[in-house]
Amino acid sequence: MNFKKILIAVDNSTCSEKAAKAGYAMAHTFGAEVALVNIIEPVPANINPDLTLAPVFLETYDNSEENSHVLLKEVESKFSDGIKTTYLTVLDMAVNGIILQADEWQADLIVIGTYGRTGLYRFLMGSVAEHVARKSACPVLIVPNKCEIE
Repeated sequence: MNFKKILIAVDNSTCSEKAAKAGYAMAHTFGAEVALVNIIEPVPANINPDLTLAPVFLETYDNSEENSHVLLKEVESKFSDGIKTTYLTVLDMAVNGIILQADEWQADLIVIGTYGRTGLYRFLMGSVAEHVARKSACPVLIVPNKCEIE
């Protein structure tokens, strides 16, 4: 397999940081470009009696989009080492957003971190990484939080 476009899903977690480190290492190995994707999950909107969105929701979205850009920039500066990087920020549910962005960007590989939770939490919440792997049209590298990447 020859990966030329690697999409790395990131959020503000340690497992996401490990995924970014692994994704950029693979990009170095294959001479690939990278897209960092951060999904902003929608906050339930409060509807005012006049049927407009509450200002709190709009302010939260603006801050999230701004924070997302800051996060993507930090990840790139920490791990890219000059690799061409595209930023993708989307308001969507995590699994759907990652899959759609991978398809639109025509990714050859998705790299995503996982906490490796088990038991009741995993049963109730599921795993975003697991759902992405099941629905993706391209290979998915799942980097466990326990993984030590040099």
